[in-house]
Amino acid sequence: MSEIVVVYELEQPGAARAPAAGPPDAERLPRRVHAAPAAPDRPDAAGPRTLCGKDTFAMTKAPRSPSRPPGEPWYPAAYASLVCPDCDAVMEV
Repeated sequence: MSEIVVVYELEQPGAARAPAAGPPDAERLPRRVHAAPAAPDRPDAAGPRTLCGKDTFAMTKAPRSPSRPPGEPWYPAAYASLVCPDCDAVMEV
């Protein structure tokens, strides 16, 4: 499989739990964690759709992490409970 970018589908603005300070998305927490193929010739940017077919336009790219050893999850461990089951199933193949 080609390079994968982890992206966060964020909570709606009214559902945010943190104070409204900092960048516009700072108060919005991840609602779901998705995987997306990297954009052509841009391994640091997500392509237009996640592996489950959602539009990545309004999603936030997760901080880049070093390559994980085989067998390690593709998503940040802190968000394991938020992983999209459809993206995860594709990543298992």
